[in-house]
Amino acid sequence: MALLKKKSNATLAQDADIQQEIINAAGLIYNYLSDKGEVSISKMKKDLDLYGNFTEMGLGWLSREDKLEYTKKIRSVSVKLR
Repeated sequence: MALLKKKSNATLAQDADIQQEIINAAGLIYNYLSDKGEVSISKMKKDLDLYGNFTEMGLGWLSREDKLEYTKKIRSVSVKLR
């Protein structure tokens, strides 16, 4: 069984910064979908051009809050607000 290490104060601050960036990304995604309606995830990623994988993390945040509805298409997945 692996033991979890205690996080340093610097690590805790970085975690809070990253969480805030995820929340910011979720807000941008929410506003984007509010304006555009249903779009493919690839188009949204291209349009928003968020750093790294913050688009996916923002989508995950909104999904956990049950704010999104996904539709699988032949070659893509689209998303819209509930």
